[in-house]
Amino acid sequence: MQLFRLFMPLISALLAVLCFAPTAWAFCGFYVAKADAKLYNQASQVVIARDGNRTVLTMANDFQGEVKDFAVVIPVPSVLKKEQVHVAEPKIIEKLDAFSAPRLVEYFDSDPCAPEQMMSRMPVPSAAVRMRGVANEMEKDSSLGVTVEAKFNVGEYDIVILSAKESGGLEIWLNRNGYKIPKGAKELLKPYIRSSMKFFVAKVNLDKFAESGYQLLRPLQISYESPKFMLPIRLGMINATKEQDLIVYILSPQGQAEITNYRTVKVPSNMNIPVFVKNEFGDFYKSLFQTSYTKEDKKVGFLEYAWDMSSCDPCSTEPLNNEELKQAGVFWLDNNSDRPISPGFRSRFPSSGVFITRLHVRYSRNKFPEDLMFQATSQRESFQGRYVLQHPFTGNLQCSAGKKYKSSLNQRFEKEAQTLARLTNWNIQNIRQKMQFSGENLSTSWWDNFLAWLGM
Repeated sequence: MQLFRLFMPLISALLAVLCFAPTAWAFCGFYVAKADAKLYNQASQVVIARDGNRTVLTMANDFQGEVKDFAVVIPVPSVLKKEQVHVAEPKIIEKLDAFSAPRLVEYFDSDPCAPEQMMSRMPVPSAAVRMRGVANEMEKDSSLGVTVEAKFNVGEYDIVILSAKESGGLEIWLNRNGYKIPKGAKELLKPYIRSSMKFFVAKVNLDKFAESGYQLLRPLQISYESPKFMLPIRLGMINATKEQDLIVYILSPQGQAEITNYRTVKVPSNMNIPVFVKNEFGDFYKSLFQTSYTKEDKKVGFLEYAWDMSSCDPCSTEPLNNEELKQAGVFWLDNNSDRPISPGFRSRFPSSGVFITRLHVRYSRNKFPEDLMFQATSQRESFQGRYVLQHPFTGNLQCSAGKKYKSSLNQRFEKEAQTLARLTNWNIQNIRQKMQFSGENLSTSWWDNFLAWLGM
């Protein structure tokens, strides 16, 4: 059985795209690669679009196995009707992932010997820079204390909405009715029953799945009203033997979202690292995340991206258009004209209306005993996990400024090596060797040999 497991997206591409964010931010460069959800085994992805008390929750399935064995049990605050449940297209989550994934960018040093007025050297960002249904039938098993509040079909899924008086009865009901839930569910179901929550239960209708023509299960999307802004994760830990990765995309008309019952910290970002990482970016980011996760005692949520959806800098894919945002659950765009937005705000965010926050949580039962609770804030400061490759200039450097530039490179490369070692916990001697092998450790003699090889 699959409890709160979500579909892993597909595409990873190496693109070179110039950013098209407002030039005042002066943060564009060449996009090289991204650290998307496919880096992680069994990574769950959830999209939460929320305004006021209304939530639209989209869950991407990464279920592995025969579809006849699939089942999902999700606590919800109220009885859902058929019109509140839909199936979504996986491409929407894939695009959100691509848009918000931590990214690698590169810059190229300009000629230090060029006349000063002709120089258009890209600034090297520093760490101090800020980026900106109704039921078909009702039935009750009085002996188990379980009530079927609603039953309906949506796409390839058969849905039932249950209420229960005690967790043991709910566990027995689920097993009797063919839902293959693992042992240990009883204890984790108790808190939700005490809170009078209902249970959204889905399994695959094999006939409809065959008719659909889809090879993989599509994401489920549910909408509901609740003052609680939360995501239930405890049921996903029933049979977990190790940490699980969860990536949450929160879409809000306000600003950045944060976790309230655990600390939210920014992933280390905006640092220069050695050029050889271009070919090892996936390994680099996994190591960086694990190092940061361990440093924070394995009980925080990491902010990987926060940005107004009207722009990006640098862009790994274009921002979602309004139709795509609606497919992702955004329901307030048609009402945007009624929102009091100042002229100054409109000029800065001309097509604003959706702010995206990407949170990455690596959780386990002992470190995350509670479900995730969130809040939206008015904070609209932009942030992204962003890592910089700065290529040295390799042309003729006979002028005094060129010689000074050349003599400064070894110090710069050593700083990049130390930064990489600190971020990843990689062995610094191995880093230095890789840099030397890739031509980054440009000692004077190496430099001269390199220029000679180029015929300069």
